[in-house]
Amino acid sequence: MTPERFQKLQRVLTARQPDLTVLMENVHKSHNIAAVMRTCDAVGIFQAHAVSAEGEIPRHHMVSGGTRRYVRLNLHDEISAACHEFRESGHQILAAHLSDGAVDYREIDYTGPTALLLGSELWGVSSAAADEADHHVMIPMAGMVASLNVSVAAAILLYEARKQREEAGLYEFSRLPPEVFRETLFEWAHPRIAKRCREQQLPYPALNDDGDLAENPFNP
Repeated sequence: MTPERFQKLQRVLTARQPDLTVLMENVHKSHNIAAVMRTCDAVGIFQAHAVSAEGEIPRHHMVSGGTRRYVRLNLHDEISAACHEFRESGHQILAAHLSDGAVDYREIDYTGPTALLLGSELWGVSSAAADEADHHVMIPMAGMVASLNVSVAAAILLYEARKQREEAGLYEFSRLPPEVFRETLFEWAHPRIAKRCREQQLPYPALNDDGDLAENPFNP
C-alpha cells in the first residue's frame, strides 16, 4: 500500500453516494451485469442491488471480480420485497420502462434518494416492477429500435444522476456514516486482513496516515 494509493482510496470513498443505487431485475447476461457494475463504480454508487431468485448472479464469475470489491452487491429473492425496502428507506424508484406515462429521463430530479430499476435483457421491467415504480423514465430514440442495451441505458441514466449530484455538491464531502467509512476504507486497503478479522470476530485495527496498519493483530 503506497501513500498515493491510500489517498486515492480515500478520495473515491469520500465521493460514494449512499442513496443512489440500481436494482437489476433478472438481468442474466454476464457482460451486462459486469458493465452495469462498472458504471456503478464510475458514478460513485456505494451499493447495488439485484433480484436473483434462482441464483444466477452468484454463478457469474465477474461478480467475484474487481468491481465487487468496491461496489457491494445485495441480492433479493423477489422484486416487490426489494422495492418495499427502498420505499421504507425513502428512495424514489425509477423504472427504465417505455410506458404511456414514461417521461424523458432528464426531467427527473436525481439528487434525492434514488433507486434505478433495470429490467431483463429480453422482456425489460416486469409488470409487477413497473407497478412498484414512482416514475417510468425513457431515453428518447431517433432510430428504428425502441430501446438500448440495458447496460448502455444504465450508463446514460446514471451519468445524468451524477451530473445533477455534482452540480448539487454531493460529491464534495463524505455522506457515509463515519464508522461505515472507516470500515470500508480498511476493507479496501487491506482486504485479506479484513477477511481474517471478520472470520475471527476481531475489530479492524487502526490505520496510520499512509494507510499502513498501526498494529497487526496477527503478528506474534
